[in-house]
Amino acid sequence: MGLLSGMMGHASEVSIEKITKEFQPILIDDERIERAYRLIRDMLVFTNKRLILVNRQGLTGSKTDYQSIPYSSIKMFSKESAGIADLDAELKIWLTGETQPTIRQDFRKGDNINEAYRVLSRYVLK
Repeated sequence: MGLLSGMMGHASEVSIEKITKEFQPILIDDERIERAYRLIRDMLVFTNKRLILVNRQGLTGSKTDYQSIPYSSIKMFSKESAGIADLDAELKIWLTGETQPTIRQDFRKGDNINEAYRVLSRYVLK
């Protein structure tokens, strides 16, 4: 079962300007946010250095877990959709040593899964 697969709903793109202040304390020098997607309270944040999974815990979301995944740990990724256009689609990410996708995330129509795919391609395929 994927890390985020237990949640209902689809990811929607988040404005980088809106989340920069929250992430500034954990970003390293010369690290910048490329894309970010929110699912209810949780987030997928793609930087130029890593993928950050944000898991807000508890009823109020007052406890937050930030999981950093270096792009070098990503073994494989895929995008599944009805076509090349970014209609309802699913992004799957396998980490080194895993036989099943560790991360599975649905994207809804209008949120550009192709941009997330390009960010992964840029940094994983170096």
